[in-house]
Amino acid sequence: MDKIYFHLPDFVRHFKLNIILADYLAKHPEEFYDNISIGSVYGAFPNMIWNGGRFIQGPMEGRVMREMLKQFNDRGIPCRFTLTNPVLERKHLNDPFCNAVMKAADNGLNEAIVFLPYLEEHIRRNFPGMKITSSTCKQIESREDLIKELERNYSLVVLDYNFNNDFDLLEDLPHKEKCELLINPCCTPHCRRRGEHYRSIGRSQIKCADYLKEHHQMCDPEPFMCDCMLKSLYQTTDSPLHISPGAIYERYVPMGYRNFKIEGRSVPDINILETYVYYMVRPEYRDSVRLELLLRLTRGHKYF
Repeated sequence: MDKIYFHLPDFVRHFKLNIILADYLAKHPEEFYDNISIGSVYGAFPNMIWNGGRFIQGPMEGRVMREMLKQFNDRGIPCRFTLTNPVLERKHLNDPFCNAVMKAADNGLNEAIVFLPYLEEHIRRNFPGMKITSSTCKQIESREDLIKELERNYSLVVLDYNFNNDFDLLEDLPHKEKCELLINPCCTPHCRRRGEHYRSIGRSQIKCADYLKEHHQMCDPEPFMCDCMLKSLYQTTDSPLHISPGAIYERYVPMGYRNFKIEGRSVPDINILETYVYYMVRPEYRDSVRLELLLRLTRGHKYF
């Protein structure tokens, strides 16, 4: 049977949790559903102005960034960069920090999620070792446009979550092997504020990175409030966009879908840990795995 890939948040904020999960999964695969694998860990380093989807800032040494990449790559796990800022201008393609990060990551294993065509072109031209994923931030809600996107040169296309339970479309969709489903969205269906939220995050990413360079301290991002951002896992399971563990293994995988994305870059480790247990661990092992991962998470082990 083919592997089932989960794409996890976030190689910076959830670094320790994701390393712990990867090591535990490698040693105890029998406690997880069959053929589970970590397809990637996605995110961005602080102050990368190309980053989108979720805001991140703060100081981080180059040594630490390189070691984070190494820790995942040594385990065969790609770091997938969320290069989806929708308000970038062409001048931002020359950003020295983002280009330096891409150069360090361009080793044939790491990947990029893209939104703007000219940033995508820049990545393909200058960092040819990076696999390219089409972002759900594009909000492609037309069947015809989605099929066109799947025909393009992407390793994966993250489907708009409004397609999650549209089985008439999902059954007949071509290139299922290239589709990635966002299985635990906290957003409401067809949210009218979603695009502006992405733009707000993008503006904040640029503003705060510039402020840090000039003033050597962090600043507050542009305010954008939404109650959906505060939801825990079990507050999203009754959403019409939700995909349950049972549905993954009993319906989506038999249809040919193999790639599943878990969102949660900006939520606490505890909520993400519960989400991992919910989706990947066999029910009879969930309590013991949850406790073991929690214990490991609270220990003071240093990875670098």
